[in-house]
Formats: sequence, structure tokens, C-alpha cells
Amino acid sequence: MNRVSTSLRALVIGLLALATLHVSAEQEKKLEDGLANALRLKNGSVQRSGTSGKAIQAYMHAGLVGKKPTQRSDYTDYYLLRKPAGFMGHELVVIEEEYMAQYVGCCVSPGAGLSVKVNGRADNLEAFARQNKCTFTDKVDLQRALREVGVKVVLPAARYATLSCRERDADR
Repeated sequence: MNRVSTSLRALVIGLLALATLHVSAEQEKKLEDGLANALRLKNGSVQRSGTSGKAIQAYMHAGLVGKKPTQRSDYTDYYLLRKPAGFMGHELVVIEEEYMAQYVGCCVSPGAGLSVKVNGRADNLEAFARQNKCTFTDKVDLQRALREVGVKVVLPAARYATLSCRERDADR
């Protein structure tokens, strides 16, 4: 009897864990879609479909980034991911949001960007950049770039790429 109870309990825990994984995958998909919409252009416009602030807040609520940016430099907030998350099949490492909170000098370019650890080919990121008037940069020394804005982080050796979808990118 005790064995049956233990087996049943293990089965229930396993099913709950499986259901939690499904919800997590669904939640990650919603987060990724929200971030992609913040970067995507509205049809026939140079305005973005979504808002980067709302997308970042969703990552905050999920516990993937902190309530405050890891660093703010000039007009840009940098959010380092605390837990793994994907973006278009790649590993999301940093989300950036550029906006003017107060004037610090020339030249704010509102919008958002991100950095990923590339898994395989980056064709999908390049295509997204072309379609949405973003700037795609491959083979970035991300650790150095982050250090230059005051973010101290040790990243594993890998291929990193950035996607910048700001006003200046759409004007090109």
C-alpha cells in the first residue's frame, strides 16, 4: 500500500512538473513575441508595433531581468538576463531600451535592442533586421561592449550578435 501511495505521489508530482514546463514554454513564447513586437515596424510606418517598456516589464514579472536596469549609460538601460531565455532560436543575453528620462546631451534615439548568443546560423536575425529596418551586427565582442558602458560581466566564449531597432535605425 505504501509503495502504491509513493508511486502515485511521484506520478502526480511528475505531471505537475510537466504542466509547469508547458506553461513556462508558453510564457517564454509570449515574452519573445512581445519583445519581437517592440522591435517590429508597423506596416507602412517607421513606428514600432509594440513598446519596449511593456516588453521589458513582462521579462521583469517573469523574473528574467531585474526591476531596475543592470546599468544605465547615456540614454540607454541595459538589462542582463538572470535566467536563460530564447529569442528566435538564440540565447538572449541583454535587452536594451533607449529613451530620454532627462537631457544629458545630444542625441537620443528611442527604441530597443538586444544581444544574443548565436546558436547556429543567424540568417533569421538578419532577415528580421532587414524587414524591420533594424541594424544587425554579427560577431560582436559583447563583453567588451558591455564593459564600455559600465557593465561588469564575464561571458563565456561564444559568437554574439546584436540587433538594434531604434529611431536612427529606421531612418536609414
